[in-house]
Amino acid sequence: MSSSRISIRKEQRPPKLIDEEGRRVDGRRPDELRPVKIEVGVLKNADGSAYIELGRNKIIAAVYGPKELHPKHLALPDRAVLYCRYHMVPFSVTERKSPAPSRREIELSKVIREALEPALFLEYFPRTEIDLFIEVLQADGGTRTAGITAASVALADAGIPMRDLVAAIAVGKVEGQIVLDLCDIEDKYGEGDMPVAMMPSLGQITLLQADGVYTPEEVKKALELAKKGIMKIYEVQREALKKKYIELKKEVEEEYGKK
Repeated sequence: MSSSRISIRKEQRPPKLIDEEGRRVDGRRPDELRPVKIEVGVLKNADGSAYIELGRNKIIAAVYGPKELHPKHLALPDRAVLYCRYHMVPFSVTERKSPAPSRREIELSKVIREALEPALFLEYFPRTEIDLFIEVLQADGGTRTAGITAASVALADAGIPMRDLVAAIAVGKVEGQIVLDLCDIEDKYGEGDMPVAMMPSLGQITLLQADGVYTPEEVKKALELAKKGIMKIYEVQREALKKKYIELKKEVEEEYGKK
């Protein structure tokens, strides 16, 4: 009986998250991002869409609108209404998740909407709605920030006028160190996380949350690290959009060339 108790205690101990050489569980240094891949225009039936892979996260975002809002009494006379739904599909996590929206998903839908709204010229489309859907196909930590990043690109792909793209990443505290881009195991066993979203070219923060205890120096370091990661993601966003429209230009030129 005593030996079985000892084994249970051992299993419950959190794993070593940073080794003696300063490497994290996936081999990264504290200031390194996971690999990032973004594709634009992946859904033909949406007005705008984007797909992102951040590490093992796989997320797709789709935008519909602006369009007439129903019921009409919910319309705003001076701007469009941005609706956002963040949803994790049942197979996105190790143990099957209920397809019904959870309290966390409802909360993150609101958080993502509020992070994106400052970048949009919603006043250009009074009495309309813009629908944004974010589907997490596979989750591995940092889905809210990856969702914001993909959603921003999808909004740009839909032709929604924007002040700037919004790029986002999470920083956190792991074994006393401030690290960039938490993976799932770091999110579960670390001492805290801090999701940050920015309009990079304007230098404006649109989302800042914090879970855990940080000193003023750690907050400063975390924001500096977040900005570093966000600028890298911003470049990937821009290149993905540029690639789509270069390909579109070639298709148009070839079509007109044939005629």
